[in-house]
Amino acid sequence: MSRRQFLLRTTQAVAATSLPTWALPALAAEEALSARHVTLGCSIALTGPLGQAGIEQVAGMKAAFSELNQAGGVFGREIQLEVKDDGYVAARTLQNVTAMLAAQSAFALISPLGTANTAAILPLIEGKGIPTVGPVTGAPSLRTAEQRHVFFVRPSYRDETQRLVQQVGDMGLKRIAVVYLDNPFGKEVLSDMTKALEAAQVERAGEFALAVDGKNAVELADQVAAGSPSAVLLATTGTANTAFMLAFRARAAGVPMAGLSVTVISSEMPKLGAATRGMALVQVFPDANSQKSVLVRKFQSTMKNTGAAPAYLSSASALEGWINAQVMIEGLKNAGKDLTRERLRTGLASVRSLSFGDFSVGFGNKAPYVGTDSIYLAIYAEKGRRLS
Repeated sequence: MSRRQFLLRTTQAVAATSLPTWALPALAAEEALSARHVTLGCSIALTGPLGQAGIEQVAGMKAAFSELNQAGGVFGREIQLEVKDDGYVAARTLQNVTAMLAAQSAFALISPLGTANTAAILPLIEGKGIPTVGPVTGAPSLRTAEQRHVFFVRPSYRDETQRLVQQVGDMGLKRIAVVYLDNPFGKEVLSDMTKALEAAQVERAGEFALAVDGKNAVELADQVAAGSPSAVLLATTGTANTAFMLAFRARAAGVPMAGLSVTVISSEMPKLGAATRGMALVQVFPDANSQKSVLVRKFQSTMKNTGAAPAYLSSASALEGWINAQVMIEGLKNAGKDLTRERLRTGLASVRSLSFGDFSVGFGNKAPYVGTDSIYLAIYAEKGRRLS
């Protein structure tokens, strides 16, 4: 019996005892890396309040890797993707990543989704030296000089928050309510919003915690509307945000609302209908619908050429997944043929200006690694129609 067969049978036997997946024995290292392939691990929400965003993120990554593999891969290696659903639950993210690393089935990680989810796996990433590209979070608390193996692509939520508060000031709005998701993401953004509003000497109309599943959205809409705010800042995301916005618009149709880049995920925009009138959202990547963008045209070409679902061609989540994949590809190219995790880490750190025409990513070879500081502000009319 070969070592591979022995390990496979051992794994099957342990699985039959109903042990959790993270307790399974390690498979051979060649499962994640060989002369012909490299496997990336991705624990991401495919179900739950951000499930559709995760599905579209994965679609963008798969399209990028499929196109590359058709052209021969990187130094003859195909890029494979092992995806596990964590439902936007941090404990499941940790379990998924622990299992992949224990089985040695993932050489590096890509696109963990969520602040708490990313925080849960940081000790593993740094402790085991696992290069990780594109966490879908802008939490400043996760961006420290000690994070030598994590390569953030998007700017921080603090930068986004400052842009939103600036917009509030420019509009002369003085009585602001803040609605935040009742989890680590929402609470950290709330803290930044509070500081920014205080610095701008803006009157407050209260802070309101929205349940992650949106179950208190109607009650919360009543409370926010009762405070007669001039505008509402949203530190929210996913289906919970949709539930709140629809309920609030039914009570205060003319009050402006403004949110972060993650507040309205692509799949939720059509559900909002007229509720998007007077909404402002930060964007950290070009508009996925814009044919003026060189980046977007490249992204859409890849999606079409690899047979992606037509709906994903205008998905901001799919675009972000595609960008994260391109950054990983560049890091693998820089790492050279004799691939190791440390060579990949160095290869990613050395990315100084990966240009897509109107958008570029660069890490400057210094931790914390943050690829871009691009901040856009989009203003919407009804049915998600952009005005600017």
